[in-house]
Amino acid sequence: MKPTIICLTPVRNEAWILDRFLKAASLWADYIIIADQMSTDGSREIAQKYSKVILIDNPSETFNEPDRQKLLITEARKITGPRLLITLDADEMFTPNLLISIEWKNMLRANPGTIFKFQWANFRQDFKSMWFGYYFPWGYMDDGFEHNEHKLIHTGRIPLPLGHEEITINEIKVIHFQFTVWERMKSKHRFYQCFEVLNFPGKSAVDIFRQYHHMLAIPKEQIIQIPEDWIRKYNELGIDITTSQFEPFNWFDDQILKMMEQYGSLIFKQIAIWDVDWVEQAKLLGKKNLEQFKNPGTRIDRLIQGWLFKTQSKVNKRIYKRIDKIIKILFHY
Repeated sequence: MKPTIICLTPVRNEAWILDRFLKAASLWADYIIIADQMSTDGSREIAQKYSKVILIDNPSETFNEPDRQKLLITEARKITGPRLLITLDADEMFTPNLLISIEWKNMLRANPGTIFKFQWANFRQDFKSMWFGYYFPWGYMDDGFEHNEHKLIHTGRIPLPLGHEEITINEIKVIHFQFTVWERMKSKHRFYQCFEVLNFPGKSAVDIFRQYHHMLAIPKEQIIQIPEDWIRKYNELGIDITTSQFEPFNWFDDQILKMMEQYGSLIFKQIAIWDVDWVEQAKLLGKKNLEQFKNPGTRIDRLIQGWLFKTQSKVNKRIYKRIDKIIKILFHY
């Protein structure tokens, strides 16, 4: 019996790319479950235009990946019969060869409990080049196993029961558009860094920096041309994958200002978010008590962060790993 193919996607202010995502997902999904977390940019209205979309509310005011994935999975399991769960974010889409791929056909015949791993194809700003990322478990032939992940950020998207069969999908890639709008990506990563500081106080500022600036350390030899047939085949389907919209101000920036209002700016002084003038951003939103948004960093903080930026492309060399350890010890970074 052919499984029902269900795409599970969390959304919070993704209007910049949601229409394209839904056009692409509608090509292969039977249902697209969108869990909207109080979007204010028209994302809900975009989702409601698509007949395959099941729109549900994520009423949480906090960022919590395990809870949102459980919300999506619970909704998917209301659909009876065999289910293939595919978990994509709004800035991701499958390469068009999925429509004719033997791998995809074999996935549909897999046993319940099978986990499917896909590889990111990270598009760059020029929409001509890209690099391949890691493989991630984003597909699951549902067998009812509970989603037991508890890490608040970068958690598994699907249930990951030990001992279950895993299949690596090599032919079909997941196009990732995050890095095509560089300023938005930087805003997102600034938010992630603040979130890490508040929720993982034992994590060093050096490690946080290295994690959220990984895109600056991609070796030149890993940068390759985007296959022309990906672009051409999607063009033939009426989907343009060579442009992205720019947002001058987004919800990530707003969340950082709210964090500063609640916790003060001093707690964030060691992380790399101060390329933004938060006082000016606060003014634009009509916030009061602008002193709370000032950069509390010292000259040493600026020197260390400058060093981290300068050495990010060399981070895998032993000497720089040693220097990182020294910075952590001497300056409590």
